[in-house]
Amino acid sequence: MTRALIFPGQGSQQVGMGKALYDAFAEAREVFQEVDEALDQKLSQIIFEGPEDSLKMTENTQPALMAVSMAVIRVLNKQGGFHLPEAATLVAGHSLGEYSALCTASTFTLSDTARLLRLRGQAMQQAVPVGVGAMAALMGVDMNSAHEIVTVAAESDICTTANDNAPGQVVISGHAAAVDRAIVLAAERGFKRSIKLPVSAPFHCPLMEVAAVAMEEALSKVDMKAPLVPVVSNVTATATSDPVKIRELLVDQVTGAVRWRESVLYMKEQGVSQLIECGSGTVLAGLCKRIDKEITVVSLHTPEQIEKFLKAI
Repeated sequence: MTRALIFPGQGSQQVGMGKALYDAFAEAREVFQEVDEALDQKLSQIIFEGPEDSLKMTENTQPALMAVSMAVIRVLNKQGGFHLPEAATLVAGHSLGEYSALCTASTFTLSDTARLLRLRGQAMQQAVPVGVGAMAALMGVDMNSAHEIVTVAAESDICTTANDNAPGQVVISGHAAAVDRAIVLAAERGFKRSIKLPVSAPFHCPLMEVAAVAMEEALSKVDMKAPLVPVVSNVTATATSDPVKIRELLVDQVTGAVRWRESVLYMKEQGVSQLIECGSGTVLAGLCKRIDKEITVVSLHTPEQIEKFLKAI
């Protein structure tokens, strides 16, 4: 069986995530402690105890989700001898999850990844005043229809496709008024269900250009190694192992669309038959099952799930 590791992005967070891992494994405790030290903040307390409003702040959400993912990876490594590149041929992550993938592949250290995601969250939050931008999920819409809708809805504003998540689920992003127009247009064209997302900024669209500049500067100062296995980029939906290219793609990712559906299909084309979702929740497992039912997906975020998985391999 050929495996790839996948890592969740924003929206998978919940208060208490990772606490069972922290309680059960010294390796997991080390991860949370290292992240706390890197950020000079008791982020683990917010992760485990909340309040939810604090965890939902983008600058906290991004390193928090990464910390939980890396706790899973550290436990797999230490408890089960599950190491790249023997254990998986590719890694990929949804938006901020791409940083978790790169940390797993040893491109970034854990401390550097935490600091990069803290900065990324702050830069994305500050790029657009609250209320100016918005995001929405258009349900039942294919990418061609979504492109047509956002093109018409934009008018003199910005409105683009932000996430191609799965067949029939495309997320759009841009100026709030344009996103509202897109929702109306989608309904007029027979796509009755659209969901305004509870996000604080319009991610993955040109309104994030200021954040992209901030990430370009930050990434230029961080040591990057070639990944132990190739990383599938959100921007290209193909794999690369070149640190210079990875840096460029991470900058492009801030304003570019997350091509998750295509990324999963690409991994299947490369011979991957099992995806292992490492981190909070089962959002990616749900998307991947909709993308291709032939690929098996396992979600790992509790001690019981990890122990069962390690016994099975």
